[in-house]
Amino acid sequence: MKPFIGIRFKKDIAKQFQTFSRRTFKTHTEALQTMLDFFIYNEISPKESLGPNGRTITNLIKKRFDAMAAMMKNMEKNGVLPTKAMIELLFEHSPRKKRGQAPLLLEGREDDPERDRFFKKVEEALVMEREYTNLKRDLRQNRAEFIALLNKVQLVKSRFGKPRLQLDMSPEEFEKLKIKIEKELQ
Repeated sequence: MKPFIGIRFKKDIAKQFQTFSRRTFKTHTEALQTMLDFFIYNEISPKESLGPNGRTITNLIKKRFDAMAAMMKNMEKNGVLPTKAMIELLFEHSPRKKRGQAPLLLEGREDDPERDRFFKKVEEALVMEREYTNLKRDLRQNRAEFIALLNKVQLVKSRFGKPRLQLDMSPEEFEKLKIKIEKELQ
């Protein structure tokens, strides 16, 4: 049997952890170990944001409603077919029927170049929005990793010479970080 150690927690936090632990795990040790494994395996910090919160979801819904209102106005001018295609594009459910066939947005009247330009711009805007969201997520993740790396840097004062910075990291951790960064650059 492995020895136990006592850790001091505030009483209400300890009670909350005990009830959570009893509900989902056999022991408190197993619960804590699972939580630690989750953060280490997924390489995330409990302090970083994991995705959209209420505010960002609200803004996204507002943007969708604005886009739908614009589509309704466009439907009044041009008829039903463009709006159906735009709604499918908005919700990213514009499947192609057969391989190599044009998407739903480009179906319909072939003789209207203004309509084609409009749909191409809408598609480009959606692609740019998706890329922007991915870049924002990657930037947030890189910042968190960089801050974690900076937290491992310590100032070492020497009796002879200038103080210097020292990285408190094992060689294995350093190699993993180096390989990860090299993969991202490719």
